[in-house]
Amino acid sequence: MNRDEALVLIKDVLTDVVPGADAGALSPDENFRESLEMDSLDSLDFLNFIEALSGRTGLALPESDYPALNTLDSCADYVASRASME
Repeated sequence: MNRDEALVLIKDVLTDVVPGADAGALSPDENFRESLEMDSLDSLDFLNFIEALSGRTGLALPESDYPALNTLDSCADYVASRASME
């Protein structure tokens, strides 16, 4: 999976997991966890995102790597680089 494919997939997963999310409106370096309120006390959206992304990519996404999954750019870079290693 290349970076462009990873970015499309990430936006699709965000749209599926976060009700009302407009992934197309996010800037590449914007912290989407904050912008989409994925870490609010009553939300499991980020964990659902991780689970869905892992399921659709086949990648293990350990908690230690979560900081790399906060922006569209960093997430796409991470997924593309990990997918090329698999």
